[in-house]
Parts: sequence; C-alpha cells; structure tokens
Amino acid sequence: MRPAIFPLLPDPGCLLLLLVSWLFNPARSEITSLDSGNIDDILNNADVALVNFYADWCRFSQMLHPIFEEASNVIKEEYPDKNQVVFARVDCDQHSDIAQRYRISKYPTLKLFRNGMMMKREYRGQRSVTAIADYIRQQKSNPIREVQDLEEISSLDRSRRNIIGYFEQKDSDNYRTFERVANILHDDCVFLSAFGAVSKAERFSGDNVIYKPPGENAPDMVYLGSLTNFDLIYAWTQDKCVPLVREITFENGEELTEEGLPFLILFHMKDDLESLEKFQQEVARQLIGEKGTINFLHADCDKFRHPLLHIQKTPADCPVIAIDSFRHMYVFPDFSDLSVPGKLKQFVLDLHSGKLHREFHHGPDPTDVAPGQPIQDLASSPPESSFQKLAPSEHRYTLLREKDEL
Repeated sequence: MRPAIFPLLPDPGCLLLLLVSWLFNPARSEITSLDSGNIDDILNNADVALVNFYADWCRFSQMLHPIFEEASNVIKEEYPDKNQVVFARVDCDQHSDIAQRYRISKYPTLKLFRNGMMMKREYRGQRSVTAIADYIRQQKSNPIREVQDLEEISSLDRSRRNIIGYFEQKDSDNYRTFERVANILHDDCVFLSAFGAVSKAERFSGDNVIYKPPGENAPDMVYLGSLTNFDLIYAWTQDKCVPLVREITFENGEELTEEGLPFLILFHMKDDLESLEKFQQEVARQLIGEKGTINFLHADCDKFRHPLLHIQKTPADCPVIAIDSFRHMYVFPDFSDLSVPGKLKQFVLDLHSGKLHREFHHGPDPTDVAPGQPIQDLASSPPESSFQKLAPSEHRYTLLREKDEL
C-alpha cells in the first residue's frame, strides 16, 4: 500500500501575518494610462476625470506619483462607480501628440475634464492627498443653488454674474443640459434654479434661462435658443460668464500667464468704474478681432503697485494702459487718447509687428520721422516683463521652454 501524502499546511503565524497585511494594505487602485487609442472613450464617459500629464525623468512628476495614487484610493472609496471619477495619466514622452493636443507646457500638469471637455482651470493647489481629494469632492458638489422663493432673486449679489434657470421639473432634459453647462462654468458665474410652483411666474412661455449681469440697474438677458442643445446654450452662457476684459489678481495670474498671450492691461483704482467702462467699450469697439492674440485685462492699481513702478508710474497716475509681452512692458502714451478711433488698436498692432520693440531700442521708425529730420538711433531698454513673475514656479514644475515674445 502506498503511503498517504498529506499537503503541508501553512504556519498559523504566517496566515495571521498575511491577513493583517491584507487588512492594512488594501489593493491599490489602478491609475488609468491614457493613449491615443483610449483617451477619447475614457474621458467622454467620465463625469469627472483628473489627468496627470507627466514625464518619467521629471523629479516633480516622480514626487507626485504616490500622492496621486493615494488620492485616487481615497476618492474611489467615496465614488465607487468607475465613471463617476477617473484618475488617469499620460506619459508625455511616449504620447507627445496628446501633450501637444492639450498644450502641456510643464510637468507635471493636472488637468480636469468633464464628460470629455477639458476645463480651462487646471489643478494648482497643494500636492497632498488631502488637498487633491478635497478638490475632487468640490468638483462633485452641486454647482447650482436651488431657489425656494423668488424673493431670493431680488437679494442676489449684483457684483457677480448670475445665471438663473426656471424649470417645470428637475427630472427633465432641459435641466440636465443646464446642469451640464453649470458644471463647466460655475467658476465664472453663479448658477441658480427654481422648479414647479416656485418658478411658474417666470415660465410664461415654458422653461426659461436668464442672465443677470453685474450692476443693480443692468437689464436681464434671456436665452432664446433650444434648452436641450448643449452647444448653443453653452456658447451663450460662456459669452455671458467670461467677460472680454477680465480682472487679473494674484490668484489667477499664473493661469492667465500660462495662456501664453501678451497682456493689454488697464491699471485703475478699484472704485474708478468709469475708466474701466471706457476701456471695455474701446476694447469691444476696436479690438474684438484681436481676441485670440492678446488678453484684455484690468488690474487694481493699489494691489499691483510693483508693475506700475516698473513702468515708472504710481497709483496717482492711474488710469494707465500698458502691454506686457512677457519680455518687456510698453505704456500707452495717454489714457485720454483711448477714444481716438483706431489709437488703441494701433498700439496692439505695433506690438505684433515688432514696432514697439524696435522703437524702445532704436527710437522712432524711419517711416515716422518727418522729411528732412535726421534719423537718430536712440538706444534704450524697455522695462522687463513684470507679470512674467506670476508664471508657474520652477520650484514646482519642470518648465518646457518656448520661444521668446516681443
């Protein structure tokens, strides 16, 4: 008779060690790696996606990897549905086409997507598990405040841009489209909604969306398109929520600088709304065609004293108009010339043509010198860019160098 063979049982102490290890070191979540074959499908089906654009050789990317992974673990405990929140990554060395598509200029870059649409404001907060997790929770919160009584509308903060939707019911295609728009633009506008009996007085011709611009006496604007056509209502809302002339602050300076466009800035005192209104009107009248080539901004003279000193001005000189090309700063000669037809536009065109740069270094162009007047090469040096200092810090990112601007 053949001897019986008994399998060796593991040591009980070893089993206990394995159990404890499993309990205190749960399986780590998988960060989704994106490539040209899967990126559109994964991002389009995600309510919210946070994507880490990185390079393996970048030490800041290496430092972020374990933090990003742990934040993913925390969030997936709260949002287990795989399409609710996606944490993903792109190796920009391996997929330079994707990096170029999303205009990656530094490593690591964390960009937020909603249903496949990239948000203009990337994550710039603290690089910690808690901060990243809190950021995602904030992105998952409802961006629309429900109004319980129309009297609440009369007490709105009219210094803000308000978008209000009046709907018969919340469970409708109209509201779902409105909600999708609000999720994307809630940083730029305040979104409110009212339903059923509360909203009935404002639904005389069906569901309705209105825009209340800043200013106590500013008239409401009504959206007249289809409420289920996302592209139409998004374009209309974006036009209302994102002004042509934006305010630059220390909080959004990095974001604006990273857009890569020169700044045309009005420096004005905070309570000098008249100068701001004139500037806005002339930008709209003269420069609407330059919208994609330069950023139109206004800045508080008191807060931005340093850039003013850089161009030999003080708050007492405000209002002042200047261009910051990220290489040099150039001053518009006289604010009182703002309304002279074509004057402001020519100032911007002279930047694009290089004329401002040449004249600061060598004096007036020969074509601007009166006949018979001797041409002098007046060597000078325009002030260096001041707002370039608000660009992403080299102590947080590996910056990808781009060509110099004028």
